[in-house]
Amino acid sequence: MRILIIATGKLKQGPERDLAARYRERFEDTGRKTGFRGIEIRELPESRAGDPPTRIAEESAAISALIPDKAILVALDERGDNIDSSTFARHLGRWRDDSADAAFVIGGADGLSPELRRKAHLRLAFGQATWPHQMIRVMLLEQLYRAATILSGHPYHRA
Repeated sequence: MRILIIATGKLKQGPERDLAARYRERFEDTGRKTGFRGIEIRELPESRAGDPPTRIAEESAAISALIPDKAILVALDERGDNIDSSTFARHLGRWRDDSADAAFVIGGADGLSPELRRKAHLRLAFGQATWPHQMIRVMLLEQLYRAATILSGHPYHRA
């Protein structure tokens, strides 16, 4: 299974980038043992449009152009579903078992377009709080790593 993260904005040098790299490496080590082919991250520039609707439209169009055909689309969206790590792992495991690729999309500061959110197979939120999109990437990578450990049979402290 191929995992693609399409993210608006770049992680600059600093703790967020270091933490993202750490969870990505951990996932790739554990993931190889559980049938995952790694994570590809595609960063897109933030729109420079002056108004939020135009920024959302431009960024969502750029994201949409990178989503592979037939990929499971997961939109990171503050209005999405709050699911626990075990449920997330079950989703990921089912997609892997179905030989599906997954594309996780993270919009910019203004979020994703309604059309892109509607196309998503899963809309995922990390709580009701609004998080910076850079932190969402770190949180997503951590949850992917956690899911891989759960799927590998590693004891999960909440099970």
